[in-house]
Amino acid sequence: MRYAITVNDFLIYGSLLGSSFLSATLLPGSSEAVLIALLIAQKGSVYGLLLAASVGNTLGGLTNIFLGRLMPQNGQGRWHDTALTWLHRWGPAALIFSWLPVAGDLLCVLAGWLRFSWLPCVLFLALGKTLRYIFIAIATIQGMEWWH
Repeated sequence: MRYAITVNDFLIYGSLLGSSFLSATLLPGSSEAVLIALLIAQKGSVYGLLLAASVGNTLGGLTNIFLGRLMPQNGQGRWHDTALTWLHRWGPAALIFSWLPVAGDLLCVLAGWLRFSWLPCVLFLALGKTLRYIFIAIATIQGMEWWH
């Protein structure tokens, strides 16, 4: 059986991908609300929605890492020392927490600023963001079952 992508599918997954991308940058976005609404409305497959949200949010986080790489590395002061100490201790694994509001954006920018390797950054970034969306999807689906 061949699966054809319809305009409706494109809009469903594209809107979630776009919202999750914007949510991962410093721009306002509400990807969690979009994901929950699409799950409740039973639009698209759960796996497709998780993939779109995770890919979009990971790409947004990578944008922040790229922006951090553009920043000069000549900063000094207490903030600089604290960030260096904490992030050097954890390394790219700290990006598992990149899903946190505001702090996650800062982690991504700092990872770029510290010039962490791309591959570990992508892996930990994607892992953290995907686990968050999986948790949201499970909680939403479980909540829908309880209400019916």
